[in-house]
Amino acid sequence: MPRAPSGQVIERQGKDGRTFAIRYRVGGTRYYETTSAATRVEAEQELAATFRDVRNGTWQPPRATPVVDVPREESDLHIAASEWVAERRGELEPRSVEALEWALSHILGHLAKYPPSTITAAMIDSYRRAKLHEGRLSRRSINRTIAVLAQVLDDVLEDGAPNPARGKKRRLKADKPERIWLELDELRSLLAAAGDHRALLATMAMAGLRVSEVCNLRWRDVDLASGRVHVALSKTAAGRRTVALSPDLLDELKMHRARSRWQEPEALVFQTRNGTKRDRHNVRSRVLLPVLGRANKVREKAELRPIAHVTCHTLRRTYCSLLYAAGASPAYVMGQMGHESAALALEVYAKMMARQNDTGAAMDELVRGPEWAQMGTSSPNGRAALPVERTTVAANPLAETV
Repeated sequence: MPRAPSGQVIERQGKDGRTFAIRYRVGGTRYYETTSAATRVEAEQELAATFRDVRNGTWQPPRATPVVDVPREESDLHIAASEWVAERRGELEPRSVEALEWALSHILGHLAKYPPSTITAAMIDSYRRAKLHEGRLSRRSINRTIAVLAQVLDDVLEDGAPNPARGKKRRLKADKPERIWLELDELRSLLAAAGDHRALLATMAMAGLRVSEVCNLRWRDVDLASGRVHVALSKTAAGRRTVALSPDLLDELKMHRARSRWQEPEALVFQTRNGTKRDRHNVRSRVLLPVLGRANKVREKAELRPIAHVTCHTLRRTYCSLLYAAGASPAYVMGQMGHESAALALEVYAKMMARQNDTGAAMDELVRGPEWAQMGTSSPNGRAALPVERTTVAANPLAETV
C-alpha cells in the first residue's frame, strides 16, 4: 500500500511581509510550492486540497519541482513541536493534548533551540540523565516524555532519516507500577476526614467515576429515585454508561443535594465554593491532598499505618476492588467501570484472588486418595479437613470510624 501523502506549511517573514508555502511528499517524492495564501489557514486549506486531489487520483505534480534542494531554514524543535501539537488539537481529547504538552514542556526545557535534524541520541541521553538527576519525575514519566519526542521526530524528520529518540537504549529501566487500591480501613479514614467533600470522594470510590466524569456530572444525570448515575460525558464510548449506586452512596448523594445551593437539573453536582466547575487539578490539590493529610493525622494518633500515594485513579481502582469483594464478575466490573478493555478489571481481579484465596489445602484434598498416608492429620477420620469457605462482608465504608 502506498504511503499516504504528508506535508506541512512553511511560513516566512520577509521584508515584503509574511509569505506561505507548502512542502509535501507524494509517492516518495518531495515537492515544494509557493502559495498566494494571505494567512496560515488559507495555506493549510491549500495543502489539504492537494492531499484530497492525491486521494481522488486527480493530482498532477507541479511543473517546477525543486525537490531535495529546496533552500529553507529549518525551524527549531520548539516551533516544530508547537505546530505538531496544534495539528492534533482537533483529533484528540483535551486530556490527551494536555499530556502531550506536559511531556514536551520537559523536553523543550533542554532541546527547544535545536532544529530536529540536529538532535542526536547523545543529546537525548544527556536530557535523560539530567531529568533523572533532578529527581522530580519517575523513570516511567521520563520515558513517557522521550516517547512523545519520538512521535514528534517521526513526523518532522525527513523520510528515511533515523529517529534518535527511538529504541530501548533511549529508555530507563522502570518497574511496572503496582496497581493499588485503598483498604477498607483506609477508605473509612479518608471519608471520615472529608468534611464537605465526603460525597465527592465517596462517589469516586464507590461508583468508580473518573475525575473528569465527576467534574462534568450534573443533577440531571443522577437518578435518585432508581439509584443510578448516567455518565453522559466520558473519554470513550464504553465510558458512557449507567452506574448502579449502593444504598449508602445513594443516601450520601441525597444529603449532598439537600445541602447544596445548586439543585436544578442543569447544575453541576460537585461545584467549587464559588459555583464554578472543578477540574482534575482542583480535585487533587484542593480536595484529595488536604483530606489525605487530615486522615493521616488521625491515623497517626491511633497508631495506624498512614495512607500512602493516593491519586484520583486510586479511588477508581478501590471501586473495582469493592465490586470484587462483593462478588461481582469481571464482566460486570468492566461494564460499571466503563472500560473498553478488560485488562485493568482482570488485573485487579487476579490480585484480589491472590490475596484472598489459600488453595493449598484444597489442592491437597484433590490429590489425596483412599490410600494416602494418614500421618499428621487433625480431623476425626484421620484426613486433613478442607478449609471452610468463609464469606467476608465488608463493613460499610461510609460509616463513621470510631
